[in-house]
Amino acid sequence: MRRMLRDERGMALAVAIFALVVVGALVAGAFFAGTQEQRVGENQRRVQQSFGVAEAGAQERVMSWQPEQMNKRLPYPQDSVVIGPNQPAPSGTGSYGGYSYKLGSNIFLIDVTGRDRASAGGAIAGGGGARQRIGLITRIAPIDFGIHASLTTQGGVSLSGNADVNGADQVPTGWASCDPPGATQPGIRDNGSNVSTSGNGSVQGNPPVVNDPTINNNSFTTFGGATYAQLAARATITLGSGTYKTNPALNGAGQCNQANLLNWGDGMNPAAPCGNYFPIIHIAGSATLNGDQGQGILLVDGDLNVQGSYQFFGIVIIQGDLKTSGGGSTDAHFWGGVMAQNADLSVQNLSGKATLNYSSCSILSALQATSPISMMRQRGWVQLY
Repeated sequence: MRRMLRDERGMALAVAIFALVVVGALVAGAFFAGTQEQRVGENQRRVQQSFGVAEAGAQERVMSWQPEQMNKRLPYPQDSVVIGPNQPAPSGTGSYGGYSYKLGSNIFLIDVTGRDRASAGGAIAGGGGARQRIGLITRIAPIDFGIHASLTTQGGVSLSGNADVNGADQVPTGWASCDPPGATQPGIRDNGSNVSTSGNGSVQGNPPVVNDPTINNNSFTTFGGATYAQLAARATITLGSGTYKTNPALNGAGQCNQANLLNWGDGMNPAAPCGNYFPIIHIAGSATLNGDQGQGILLVDGDLNVQGSYQFFGIVIIQGDLKTSGGGSTDAHFWGGVMAQNADLSVQNLSGKATLNYSSCSILSALQATSPISMMRQRGWVQLY
């Protein structure tokens, strides 16, 4: 027994060293696993943050949509608009970029790639980082103005001279991208007031005059999806009372000068640089227009007096009276739809060569160019990668 004990001298040291190696390996494994878990967690956090940035970026595009720039009707590749590329996300959480693609006349795809702050700032070793890309299908959400006639009013209408109100759906001269004309609308829609003609004045439509007792003050201030005040707040151009002569204007580069407050687009020359410019014009008072043209949505707080051969393409909403006096080289004052409230229930005076032509193409073009967008209710969102 004494001999055996003497032969096992030094075993404690070997066992201790072996135990240290095993413990060290376990500790190293634990540290390695912990480091890996930390890296996976950080990567997952970056992915989630990047996803949130992309989602916030897409939502920001919807909320800050600029119809006059984004609702383009141009062919490929000019139908897409660049987003970013390093657009800051809310609260400085990262940045995003992408494109807005026009898929149809009213459908858009917002394609956004988001990166968290560390990934976007290049703070990740080796140039790595995370990014997430999502797509959002949206559609134009046009306002339902309830335009079902060439002229909608509460008061009486008096037509003299060669004045004509026509409810037949007509395509403006030179507009080549319009759909075929639709059904003929009434010429005048009122709530039972009198419509009188003298001279060669006429009202055409199906029927020429329709009495709608539901028409009241709210018909001219509250619409499906917006109010008159909300539209006025979104106005591209705001002017006070006065007499105006409006015409297309170009800048030094030959592009449409949208900063010019008297540039209301070019409906007479749709292929020109200002042919796709449809502003929302708000007249904070009464106005007289005596040349030459405009298009879009015209909002008038007071009375509107149109002289000469002035032409407007789109939607006109007047809180007061409409008065026209014809003349000049053309006889069409309005292509689209006119709503005149007649706050004092006076008579609409249309004289001379004044003509009001119903045009669904002008109305639709104005709505497409000025309406915001909304997300599709179902299946409008997809994670691209």
